[in-house]
Amino acid sequence: MAGREDMFLRAKHRTFSGLTEEAERKWTGPFCFIQAADPQLGLMKAWRVGDSEGGGDEWGEEVELTKQTVEGVNQVRPRPRFMVLCGDLVHAMPGTPFREAQERDLKDALKGTDPSIPLVFVSGNHDLDQIPTPSTVQQYCTVWGDDYFSFWVGGVLCLVLNSQLFFNASACPQLRDAQETWLEAQLSRASSATEPKPKHILVFQHIPLYVKSPDEEDEYFNLHKDVRQRLMERFKRAGVKAVFSGHYHRNAGGCHDGLDMVVTSAIGCQLGDDTHGVRVVVVTADAVVHRYYSLEQLRARGMDQDLRELLEA
Repeated sequence: MAGREDMFLRAKHRTFSGLTEEAERKWTGPFCFIQAADPQLGLMKAWRVGDSEGGGDEWGEEVELTKQTVEGVNQVRPRPRFMVLCGDLVHAMPGTPFREAQERDLKDALKGTDPSIPLVFVSGNHDLDQIPTPSTVQQYCTVWGDDYFSFWVGGVLCLVLNSQLFFNASACPQLRDAQETWLEAQLSRASSATEPKPKHILVFQHIPLYVKSPDEEDEYFNLHKDVRQRLMERFKRAGVKAVFSGHYHRNAGGCHDGLDMVVTSAIGCQLGDDTHGVRVVVVTADAVVHRYYSLEQLRARGMDQDLRELLEA
């Protein structure tokens, strides 16, 4: 098990310390994990004052919400196998004021996570910039670990992707190409007739393939249609069960031809009618079942009985 001093840097060499294929290749029965998104320290005040691009000089609210998240997740029983944060960890863009302070305070808030629950980090547009460069990607990797990698949990293959490379890689085409080559190798191997198949394949990325419909028009909150359709076809061919994302700051998504697109609202700033919360995901041999909980619900009552029963089956 990785030490607490490197709990934020376990994603290295395109894998994840402690959740490797060698250790976790075999299906061992149902388990649960937590999917969260967009703590985005600094956005709440920036949004209130109408300066979502340049604001963000206060982030005490998001720190407190992150601490509440940690408290609630630590109380979940059975214990989650991991918690994944699907991007926009902080609001300040790379190289701007408040960036380092926001990252430091987010890490301090997350340090209370039970050591038995690994933290998996996904890069978002605010973590890498709207148009990422080799420099901004490297800055992210220095602080949070690899921007794309795979890990295994109880026979389930999980792929963490850098969705900003799908959205706009004009300043770093070589990084986009490298992720594409890696992803194709991962999907090909997972669907190979000569390799033991994972029980499920799950994908984690910041930007959703789509928000409500695979045919919706391009916008800020989804991937462009051509990229979206290409990824969906590749995922379906490989047998991907679900794609988990954030970015929208509201709960949304859908299911198309057996591929579940799960869009989870934020720990931090809400842009719709949802409350600050996280998603509890239960993985069984046949299904991936998920439910959004407000932080208040999670801390007060934990996982619902029907989800616990799935884990006990």
